[in-house]
Amino acid sequence: MNKLAIVYWSGTGNTEVMANCIAEGAKEAGAEVTLMGPADFSTARLSEFNVVAFGCPAMGAEVLEEMEFDPMFSGIESFLNGKRIALFGSYGWGDGQWMRDWCKRCDEHGANLYDENGLIANETPDASAQEKCQELGRKLAAW
Repeated sequence: MNKLAIVYWSGTGNTEVMANCIAEGAKEAGAEVTLMGPADFSTARLSEFNVVAFGCPAMGAEVLEEMEFDPMFSGIESFLNGKRIALFGSYGWGDGQWMRDWCKRCDEHGANLYDENGLIANETPDASAQEKCQELGRKLAAW
């Protein structure tokens, strides 16, 4: 059974909806799932999980949230080499540049990205986006 951590930050609740749907799909597929915020995750916790799904919305000029999430992620990214990682988040403007930049950061640090494009939802995840999140969870459970 895969142990999956879902580490996310959500300002409006949209990324939280995505995180919960990923967790639901992963649990359906038999994974042991731990949901947590960025304050609860560190390099020491990386080894506890087979897969880590990180979720953060686009903020400002399409960047990761800068007070909690990005400091945590910056602190662990040099330890991502070989780790199985998935990225997800919501956005309300732009074209998803923050996700492309984030995927590139992971790639540069040797992470084994589940999807080199990440999973994004525009604004509040609709039924289709929620199903994509559940499907991601099911796939991560088996990865």
